Amino acid sequence: MIMRVMGEGQFEVGEAHLNRLNELDEELLTALDSGDEEHFRRALGELLGAVKKFGTPLPDDSLEPSDLILPDAEASIEEVRVLLRDEGDGLIPGVPE
Repeated sequence: MIMRVMGEGQFEVGEAHLNRLNELDEELLTALDSGDEEHFRRALGELLGAVKKFGTPLPDDSLEPSDLILPDAEASIEEVRVLLRDEGDGLIPGVPE
């Protein structure tokens, strides 16, 4: 799956890591619901860090379509809420059982 982190580029992440990313996405949703800025910053940072840890960066000149787009680390709570309205159930799609 190809994930774009706004302002940072694309990362190819294998399906083996999607469950962990979903866990971090759930934590981000919890932080958004609470409105706690510190919790939100920590959860967003952990999610983006995991994408970079588990993903392989694609070359800057690559024109691969992104399967999903993630906000940058400086995104506000409101900006992420707008993204979630467009996505539905979190930033990372669920993994079929």
